Amino acid sequence: MRRRTYLALATATLGGCASTSPGATNDPGTDPGTDPSGTPTPNAYVVETVASGFESPWAVEPLPDRPDLLVTEKPGRLSLVNRETGDTRHVDGTPDVVARGQGGLLDATLGPAYPEKPWLYITYSVGRSDGTTSTRVGRGRLRGLDGDDPRLTGVETLYTAAPFVKSSGHFGSRVAFADGMYVTVGDRQFKNFGPDHVAQDPSNDLGTTLRLAPDGSVPEDNPFVGDPDAADAVFSYGHRNAQGLAVHPDTGVVWETEFGERDGDEINVLRAGANYGWPVADEGCQYGSEKPVGVPHDDREDVSAPAYSWPCGSGGFPPSGATFYQGSAFPWTGDLLVGGLASQYLARFRVDGETVVEADPLLANRGWRVRDVAVGPDGYIYLVIDAGDAPVVRLVPADG
Repeated sequence: MRRRTYLALATATLGGCASTSPGATNDPGTDPGTDPSGTPTPNAYVVETVASGFESPWAVEPLPDRPDLLVTEKPGRLSLVNRETGDTRHVDGTPDVVARGQGGLLDATLGPAYPEKPWLYITYSVGRSDGTTSTRVGRGRLRGLDGDDPRLTGVETLYTAAPFVKSSGHFGSRVAFADGMYVTVGDRQFKNFGPDHVAQDPSNDLGTTLRLAPDGSVPEDNPFVGDPDAADAVFSYGHRNAQGLAVHPDTGVVWETEFGERDGDEINVLRAGANYGWPVADEGCQYGSEKPVGVPHDDREDVSAPAYSWPCGSGGFPPSGATFYQGSAFPWTGDLLVGGLASQYLARFRVDGETVVEADPLLANRGWRVRDVAVGPDGYIYLVIDAGDAPVVRLVPADG
């Protein structure tokens, strides 16, 4: 019998401000869809638009205690979106940002004690009068969520990456909480590939993952504390531009997704004090050529190899936001979900220890650059799409 792909009977929309989802269907060839009887399989999904009209959204953060999502937009806006109705409210109180190039208001992550302590941690690009810029992490308290005046109050700077440089790219800027607050900082697009590259120098914050306490102080057990040749806040280095962090639900270990140059994209398991190679060890090539950026990771004993990578010639993936699936809506518990930009799909990886195998892609053939992904308390998968006029969408099981 010819297998059919499940087709939603109607395009799903939520609330008066939402627009019609561009085809709420299973993408042919990306999921098992239906069994021979035509019944949707557990992996089948429908795409729903939650709300639309966002300008370059960068992060989506579900609130665990109410039916809302927080969504950031690079120009500097923070919104509270009701995931049931699609109603959207502006959250006042965000700090000024430098919204140019890849910079702006970027990540938003709830603190580990939320909602008892209503801290929201945000990352954003900041600048000086001389045109230099940097990545900053700050926090403020979410207030007034039940009324007409949601706001972020008492915003304070926790850490600003050093040094400031004249670049509008590679801010990194993802935040996650495990045994501390982890923050990624990009290499700011320096092109002097070789051992003198900033990402190979842990005395600065560029091309690193930082580990901080929730108040922005440096934990005494950080790997380079007391080392005169390294910055105390650095947890790992040798990164290019990481825009995904996810904490493994069983081990508590932080996983990271990182952009390569021409291909060379990576999924890394972060370890204290480790050098991940960029740019002296790398599987990618320089833009516009077949010339390797560095030697393969396996050729050097002093670097950590990625758990998964896209080598030069593979077409790459450009991985952005990431999360481990924890929920009951889909049978994917423990799988790693990673948003793809140029690849324009949502990847699902099966994870066994540190062995990573990619499953069938989700949302293929829609032309969507997936910037961030999160799992709501309902078990549904929420995504923001990288575009000038973008939707917030979600995946729900096809069988209801």
